Amino acid sequence: MKAAYLTNTGGPDVIQFGDLDAPTAKVGQVLIDVKAAALNPIDTYVRSGLVAFDLPQPFIPGCDAAGEIAAIGEGVKGFDVGDQVWCSNQGLLGRQGTMAERIVVDSQWCYRMPDQIDHATAAANALVGITAHLGLFREGRLKSGETVFVIGGTGGVGAMVIQMAKAIGARVITTAGSDEKAERAKQLGADHVIQYTRESIADTVKHLAPAGVNLHWETRRMPNFDEAIDLLAPRGRMIVMAGRDSRPEFPVGPFYVKECSLHGFVMFKAAADKMQSCADDMNRWMSSGKLRGNIAKTFSLDQVSEAHRLQENEGVGGKIVIDCQS
Repeated sequence: MKAAYLTNTGGPDVIQFGDLDAPTAKVGQVLIDVKAAALNPIDTYVRSGLVAFDLPQPFIPGCDAAGEIAAIGEGVKGFDVGDQVWCSNQGLLGRQGTMAERIVVDSQWCYRMPDQIDHATAAANALVGITAHLGLFREGRLKSGETVFVIGGTGGVGAMVIQMAKAIGARVITTAGSDEKAERAKQLGADHVIQYTRESIADTVKHLAPAGVNLHWETRRMPNFDEAIDLLAPRGRMIVMAGRDSRPEFPVGPFYVKECSLHGFVMFKAAADKMQSCADDMNRWMSSGKLRGNIAKTFSLDQVSEAHRLQENEGVGGKIVIDCQS
């Protein structure tokens, strides 16, 4: 089979493209003909060695995929050959990744794909959707009628946060750095978009939510905790998901006096049953049109190193998808 792979960590140029032996489904696994895979920032961290795992040799990067089940290993229940499925949580903790024509996945990380959804959308929504779901509902305990403030609403996770929050009846305030991104955030469902090159984030949020926001989702590498806690409502919750080397100052007094809580998490440490609950909601929302893909650019399987370079150095205001059959 054709695959993108690497034998040592480093820059995007360490990614090679060529022939590897196709895997076979072992006990508890399914073999998937991959139609689409998706690129996430964590993929660049693993490739570069910033996040260190013991990697298989050669190592295929990628967390997410969507495709068709080609074979089923012993003990697998609930799936049949020919089923259209999507998966996530691959390429991490020593598991092989998804950027290949065929992959094997433990069935616990595999989910049926709604008939109405294409493979590219399912792959693009996978990791970022599970991340948003865990943060909003397991960590943030978001309820209908509450207000969410998410930094960067057109990013991979931000786009999922907006749509999921709206799906349960929450109010969403977000930020954007250009008119184009602001319009995209509105299309995703944001109630208010702060164009931060022209408006003060703090002043505008206080005007829109004078009693404070219930949930603040921070996506920047260096959070401004003074501003964030000032904007939170009493007993407000804050989610952080970036800045591995960040060491910002933290206003302890205002934080505990307002009885706020701070939540950090990584999706790949969630248990399989928790991810299944995320996937069930995501499938329902994708089927009903409440959760759409935010695909910015598509590459072919032989262009994965170029895709990594774009993700790492520039970003595209959305998801990068890999067409694994082109």
